[in-house]
Amino acid sequence: MQRIFVTGGTGFVGRNVVRALASRGFLVRCLVRPGSESDLKGFESIDRVPGDVLRPDGLVSCAEGCAAIVNLVGIIREHRARGVTFDRLHVRATENMLAVAKAAGVKRYVQMSALGTRPDARSAYHRSKWQAEEAVRASDTDWTIFRPSIIFGRGDEFISVLATMIRRYPVVPVLGDGNYRLQPIAVEQVAEGFVQALRNPLSVGQTYDVAGPQPYRLVEILDQIGAALGRATVRKVHVPLGAVKLATRAVGWLPFYPVTTDQLTMLEEESVTDPSRFYRDLGIMPEPLALGLARMLGAP
Repeated sequence: MQRIFVTGGTGFVGRNVVRALASRGFLVRCLVRPGSESDLKGFESIDRVPGDVLRPDGLVSCAEGCAAIVNLVGIIREHRARGVTFDRLHVRATENMLAVAKAAGVKRYVQMSALGTRPDARSAYHRSKWQAEEAVRASDTDWTIFRPSIIFGRGDEFISVLATMIRRYPVVPVLGDGNYRLQPIAVEQVAEGFVQALRNPLSVGQTYDVAGPQPYRLVEILDQIGAALGRATVRKVHVPLGAVKLATRAVGWLPFYPVTTDQLTMLEEESVTDPSRFYRDLGIMPEPLALGLARMLGAP
């Protein structure tokens, strides 16, 4: 059986990727940052290696003998006072793990990026993801890059938050007109993509846009969530986007403030694509949003 070295395995997507790999017969070795051990509770069959992608010394011996490295490390928001920045967690962490792969003789490398990544992106998030991608493409590994749209599932930080608001409140706030489009994909389908990429040599040297089978306006997504929860209607109150931008510029640096300027920029740009090559190359059947929501929001 092949052993896969996974970084970022304690996160929302990471836990699902680890679960999918283990269930398909791969041996999984997870890099676990001190303090996050409890995030892998219940994964008794995997190896745990204490360490940090920003301190790669000592990781080469842990990666030796592995068939591939899967790098899932990423953040959506910076906390500069704690040293949590896009440059460190996206660019430097990727460069470190590519160096580990080279020193350990690991040729296969799979990278999590993000839809919308490009060199001239307006958001620092997307620009840093592009720099990380460029490092991967410049490496001598057999690489694959995934660029997902919004990923949803139990424990996510988007659909779960919206579902909680629909359950608890008589109306749900919507930024702007709510007509900007997103293309949510279930985390189980994303995890399956990583499994199939490791099995299928067709994915080597490929960058895949990863998304659900069709885009939805945010207001439509709210209605779909409501339907999955058994709500006939979801009442919405629209908050002027200009006012939110002004407030974000003024106090967005506060750790408890819910959005950043970067996130608002990405929201306006939308997150849609043609994901057909992802499904076709990796042999995955696209799952309709309604079906994924029903599974996610149904009884545990």
